[in-house]
Amino acid sequence: MLAYFDKMDAHTEAARAILEDADGLVASVLTVAESLVGATAAGRLDEQLEALADLEIRRVPIDGEAAPALARLRSDTGLKMPDCCVLHAAATINADAIGTRDASLAKAAQERGYATP
Repeated sequence: MLAYFDKMDAHTEAARAILEDADGLVASVLTVAESLVGATAAGRLDEQLEALADLEIRRVPIDGEAAPALARLRSDTGLKMPDCCVLHAAATINADAIGTRDASLAKAAQERGYATP
């Protein structure tokens, strides 16, 4: 989602293709929050919230019971916690795929049986 909203990002076009062509988009609430930081700093939070609403991305909450699963993911993969939250959200909803251009996240996703379009 970060690349989708950052026109200077090298992965903007790929992100647009993934997000605009996919059905049933889901993201961890932490991923959504991360995608809002730049817009918030630029005074465009409401505009970005509307754009997210247009994409119809369902948010997966991180509940209090997620701590052990997130700790295992972090320990097993060496990924940063935001990427672990992506994997956790995918597991929570039994996703088939994870859209990412991050090589480390894609590798961890593929090792867990997710397609990475």
